[in-house]
Amino acid sequence: MSDHYELVFSSFLRDDTPASVLAALRWHMGMDDEDPEDLDRDDHPYPLLLPGQSRLPGGDNVSLRRSAPEFTASGTGCEWELFVRIYWVDDLTLHLDALLQLIAPHVAGRGYGGYIRDVHDTEVKTFEFHDGTYEPVVV
Repeated sequence: MSDHYELVFSSFLRDDTPASVLAALRWHMGMDDEDPEDLDRDDHPYPLLLPGQSRLPGGDNVSLRRSAPEFTASGTGCEWELFVRIYWVDDLTLHLDALLQLIAPHVAGRGYGGYIRDVHDTEVKTFEFHDGTYEPVVV
């Protein structure tokens, strides 16, 4: 019998996030059929963020979109909005670090980036990003 988790990513990625990282995220989320050639198959064996298998209230949700331009004192800027809320089985948690390593260098701000929670538990284990890195999560 498998354990099941609610996985959430809620982060802004910098506007200069490489096209290869955005392509990898789109593939993981099922937005692109073609798998990126530069991904390590041991860490990214198949799309890991596919919606549709949910038993979560409200269902699964995946989104990657470029935000509207903001006008600041330093000029105009955009960010990539990354939001994922999906139902995960325990086998997929082996690849959580690979996903965090993929996005961490490109996260726009420090702090909260999402969480993982056993669906039968009330406590969450949050992801925190700091200057291109993240704090490891033990599931």
